[in-house]
Amino acid sequence: MQANSHYFAIIEQITEGNMWLNDTIGFVPKNSWAIDPFGYSPTMAYLLRRMGFENMLIQRTHYELKKELAWNKNLEYIWRQSWDAEETTDIFVHMMPFYSYDIPHTCGPEPAVCCQFDFARTHGSFYELCPWGKHPVEINHENVQERALKLLDQYRKKSTLYRTNTLLVPLGDDFRYVSVDEAEGQFRNYQMIFDYINSSPSLNVEAKFGTLDDYFQTLREEADRINYSLPREIGSGQVGGFPSLSGDFFTYADRQQDYWSGYYASRPFFKAVDRVLEQTLRASEMLMAFLLGYCQRAQCEKLPTGYAYKLTAARRNLALFQHHDGVTGTAKDHVVLDYGTRMHTSLQDLHIFMSKAIEVLLGIRQEKSDQTPAQFDPEQMRSKYDALPVHRAISAREGTVQSVVLFNPLEQTREEIVMVVVSRPEVTVLDSNWTCVQSQVSPELQHDKSKIFTGRHRIHWKASVPALGLQTYYVANGFVGCEKAKPAKLKFFSKLSSIQCPTPYACSKVEGDVVEIENQHQTLTFDVKHGLLQKVIHKNGPQNVVAEEVGLYSSSGGAYLFLPDGDAQPIIQSGGHLVISEGPLMQEVYSYPETAWEKTPISHSTRIYNGGNTIQEFLIEKEYHVELLGKDFNDRELIVRYTTDIDNKRIFYSDLNGFQMSRRETYDKIPLQGNYYPMPSLAFMQGSNGQRFSVHSRQSLGAASLKEGWLEIMLDRRLVRDDGRGLGQGVMDNRVMNVVFHILMESNISLTSNYVSNPLPLSPSLLSHCVSAHLNYPLHAFIAKKPQEISVQTHLRSFSPLAAPLPCDLHIVSFKVPRPSKYSQQQLGDPRFVLMLHRRNWDSSYCWKARSQCTSVADQPVNLFNMFKGLAVLNARATSLNLLHEDTEILGYREQFGDVAQEGRVIIPPMELQTYKLELRPHQ
Repeated sequence: MQANSHYFAIIEQITEGNMWLNDTIGFVPKNSWAIDPFGYSPTMAYLLRRMGFENMLIQRTHYELKKELAWNKNLEYIWRQSWDAEETTDIFVHMMPFYSYDIPHTCGPEPAVCCQFDFARTHGSFYELCPWGKHPVEINHENVQERALKLLDQYRKKSTLYRTNTLLVPLGDDFRYVSVDEAEGQFRNYQMIFDYINSSPSLNVEAKFGTLDDYFQTLREEADRINYSLPREIGSGQVGGFPSLSGDFFTYADRQQDYWSGYYASRPFFKAVDRVLEQTLRASEMLMAFLLGYCQRAQCEKLPTGYAYKLTAARRNLALFQHHDGVTGTAKDHVVLDYGTRMHTSLQDLHIFMSKAIEVLLGIRQEKSDQTPAQFDPEQMRSKYDALPVHRAISAREGTVQSVVLFNPLEQTREEIVMVVVSRPEVTVLDSNWTCVQSQVSPELQHDKSKIFTGRHRIHWKASVPALGLQTYYVANGFVGCEKAKPAKLKFFSKLSSIQCPTPYACSKVEGDVVEIENQHQTLTFDVKHGLLQKVIHKNGPQNVVAEEVGLYSSSGGAYLFLPDGDAQPIIQSGGHLVISEGPLMQEVYSYPETAWEKTPISHSTRIYNGGNTIQEFLIEKEYHVELLGKDFNDRELIVRYTTDIDNKRIFYSDLNGFQMSRRETYDKIPLQGNYYPMPSLAFMQGSNGQRFSVHSRQSLGAASLKEGWLEIMLDRRLVRDDGRGLGQGVMDNRVMNVVFHILMESNISLTSNYVSNPLPLSPSLLSHCVSAHLNYPLHAFIAKKPQEISVQTHLRSFSPLAAPLPCDLHIVSFKVPRPSKYSQQQLGDPRFVLMLHRRNWDSSYCWKARSQCTSVADQPVNLFNMFKGLAVLNARATSLNLLHEDTEILGYREQFGDVAQEGRVIIPPMELQTYKLELRPHQ
């Protein structure tokens, strides 16, 4: 679904389907048919073009926009990416002109007439009769002339909205062609009409059945013969005669004030699971590629090829959820359960595979059998498809040690403060050489005002994990010669004195109306009575008002539509509970606020980190625990809003599919709900002095900037009624969930052009890209199932497969073996590995070197042949994103992409995605 899906999932989905089609019936598609997504993203146009597609058909765009395009005969156009100055991303698009894709809205402008030509709507069929009162009649020799001319009149009217003489008339609907009789009835009646039209030369029309490809081929042949360009029109070298357009089609409205911005945040729990499955699949595919790459005997192929079918199932379950009723949150409850269960099952399977894979790569799993259970468990467990993950506690008994293995799925070495949960606080952290590591311990908290402390403890330490590699740490109790984890200092505020000080912490009461936490870069100020952030003071200069608000809209929409009744009302009253933890590595303010309800729908933590050489020290981490449960919250929608002093002129930038940014401007002429936009992973505002306020998310939600300096994000919605778009129910199955944001505030170091009037989107800074990558591709932590005696010091080796970290603007989208089950059958010389790279485009007016721990950027070519340690890359060739085309010219790439096979030199222009098929062999 184009508003909520991440580009990684879209690529996996199309590739999986296209490869299946090719393997099964030898067919490679080149036309895209997408009539039911609710708005469209240019990311899709880009990905399809780079997969060898030539044409797209779309339907659900704003009715005013259809009107405007139809007026100028621009419903068929060339879609070009906003960054593309060289026409390399152009793809031909046909936009359908009317309200719907059903038969009443496809033959022409008058549904009452078109419905008479839907021959399945007969008495006694289970399709509804025409609501306009005139019903279809069987075509016969008596009525064929009158019927044919009636239909032809619609065709002619529809054709005036397009430039060419080739007209497309789709014939179908949801749940159609369920029987041969039904299909036969449509075909028989239309064939009589066509025969009549075709045998009357005076009508000057040829009518026939055809495929989508027949339409686009006929249209392109006509456009080659006749030039349909308008004067002074910017066209395309791809197909002459049509305008080129850039941008996206959000937010969709199908009539009146019915804007489809509700689904940006419907069923947010599963929008989060979607991304967890995505990052776990990506990590698993990488580990499988390394297992096979470093393997030289049939014996070590057993584990990866034995799990191949589970990786395929996971890919298909992720792909399925990208449906326009899946990740959108617009399915019936029992279908949500099915999607959720599929994703949950795949997560469990992938975790077991990863646990076994890390043992092999660390040299501790002997190749005897992949049937033996794993020695490691993932650090987080999910008990059920709709339950939040819980941290697995390290028992840490006296005299024992438990190993923690971290996998870093990113292309650079990662210095990061990590956290695990322990049952006892008196522990020590050691690195893989058994040297002491500084750590802190703080109590684990929960959303329960009668029992805020769980009785367990969180250990934080700074880990360093090689790019695409593994690193081991040890959590020990009773290790002589290292100091124990330092307990955080706790401060409480509560109108009840119900918070008991847990051991072994020192506790005090908060004095005064404000409380601060700080690290080396910033100080955060909170309003004690409400537990909300008030301002951020940067050590190197500016201070910003960043007033946090939590509010509820009352509304009458449903799963698709956001229909607010007025503005959001703040819900937080004075006098909640506040717990402040201050330690050497992490400071946190936890707020369980007072609201009008006995069980408040939200509690939240704000954290800052002290790392030194980490990305984390620059950001503010916000974690919201949301429980929008029970009838108190019926027809309510929960938002968080940051009201800042940034003069953004109600302009903000939100991402499209985690791939590119789009400029959003709030207009008074459209209702509030029309000013809400998708936020799959990032939204930012920028002020006239270049100050930037960014919110990074690890799941898809909706965002708006309704007043100057405001950025609000919808967290969850609970709606009683169906909103009449086909779902047939409300959204009442809310789940308990956590939403995490990473907030970044930056000042530019060089002036940019006047961005207010520039319609082109701004790009994130390099630091912003790094923050996004760390949030969306977190470290994967695994904990040994059994503790060991401290006296038996086992040394696990680390695993560090890259010869050097990649430049920081070069991202490995995926590194995988696309057909692992066929690994040993494939012919030698046919490359079995795939590497997909993305060159990120970043705004150079923001500081990058000092703040993002970057060693280099990709303006120098990268050599594929010596990328990996101990692995030779043989036989590299350029391929399309769906792995089906090796002629890179038809994909729009520049010449040098195809030359990789000779020197292995990779040069990727900013924004581009490039894929390579490779063969890997261990060095002898």
